[in-house]
Amino acid sequence: MPFSPQKRKGTLNGILFVAIFAAAATMIADLAFIKNLGISPLVVGIVLGIFYANTLHNKFPSAWESGITFSGKKILRFAIVFYGFRITFQQIAEVGMQGFMVSLLVLSSTMIIGIWLGTKVFKMDRDTSILTASGASVCGAAAVLATEPVLKAEEYKTAVAVSMVVLFGTISMFLYPVLYATIIEPATGFLHMSPTTFGMYVGGTIHEVAQVVAVPASVPGAGADMANTAVIVKMTRVIMIAPMLIILGLVLGMMAKKSGGEASKMQLVIPWFAVYFIGMAGVNSLIQNYTLTAPADMATVIKGVIGNINLIDTFLLTMAMTALGMGTRFAKFKGLGLAPIYTAGSMFLWLVVGGFVITQWVVATF
Repeated sequence: MPFSPQKRKGTLNGILFVAIFAAAATMIADLAFIKNLGISPLVVGIVLGIFYANTLHNKFPSAWESGITFSGKKILRFAIVFYGFRITFQQIAEVGMQGFMVSLLVLSSTMIIGIWLGTKVFKMDRDTSILTASGASVCGAAAVLATEPVLKAEEYKTAVAVSMVVLFGTISMFLYPVLYATIIEPATGFLHMSPTTFGMYVGGTIHEVAQVVAVPASVPGAGADMANTAVIVKMTRVIMIAPMLIILGLVLGMMAKKSGGEASKMQLVIPWFAVYFIGMAGVNSLIQNYTLTAPADMATVIKGVIGNINLIDTFLLTMAMTALGMGTRFAKFKGLGLAPIYTAGSMFLWLVVGGFVITQWVVATF
C-alpha cells in the first residue's frame, strides 16, 4: 500500500517530485513558441519524464517510486473524471446530428482500423495497438491516458502511443490549413467545403483539442463558425471516450473469458472513472445551464470556479503523464521497430482521406 506507515514518506516525496516536474512542464508549455505549436503541458510532461527515466533515475531514492506510480495510476483516474468539466451536453446538441455522426463514425472506424493494422498487419502487441488507436480516434494524449488503466499497460507502451499522437497531430496542424487553401476552400477548391463543414472535418479528425483550436486560427479569413464547429465536434469526440472505454472493457472481458483467462477478474473490467466522467459532464451541463439565468455576478463566479477546476485538472493530467514518462526506459522500445509509425501513419491517412469522405457524406445525408 503506497500510504502504509513504511511507505508513506516515500510516496509523498514521490508525488511532490512529480508535481515539481509537472510545474516545469506547465511553464515550458506556456512559452510562446511551444504554445504556437499546439503542444500541451501533457506532452511536455512526458518528455521531461522520459528524460528523467533515462538519465537521472538512479540518482534519486527508490522509495519515491511508490509516489510516482500513484501519480501515474490514481491521480490519473481522478483527473480523467474531472475532465468532464470541459464538456456540456448543450455543446453536443449545438452541432446536432451531423456533428454527432461525424464524431461517431470517425472514432469507431479509426479505432477498428488502427487495432487491426497494429495487431494483424504490423504485428504490434495488443496494448500498444489499442493505445495508439485510441489516441488517434478520440482526443490524443488524454485518450491514451484514459485507455491505459483499462488495459493495465506498461508505461513505455503509453509513451509510444503519445509520441505518435504528437508526431501526426503536429503534421495535421500544418497540413489542414494548406488543404483548405488549395483544394477545399469553397470559392476555389475542387473538393470544396463550407467553412462550417470544414470545421466539422477538423474537429472530427485532428488528434488533440489544442491542435483543433490552432487550425482555424491558421486559416486566413476563417470565421467564428469554423472555429466554434471544430471545437464542439472535437468535444463530442472527447465525451465519446467514456462509452468507448466501457465497450473496450467489456470486449476484453469477454475475450479473456473465451480464451480461458482470469474470467472472474475480467468480467469486472468496467472503467468506472469513465462513467464518473460522464456524470461530471452532466453536472457541468446543469451548472452551465444555470448560469444562463443566474445573476451576472454569480455567473462570473461560477465560470471562474470551473476555469480553476480545469486549470487544476490540466496540472493533474500533466502529473500523470510525467509519471508515466518516468516509467519509460528506452531499452523497452527494442523490438517495436517502425511498426508504431506505420500504424499511426496509416490511421493518419485514414483520418485525412476517410474523415473527409465521412464528413461530406454525413453533411449530404443528415
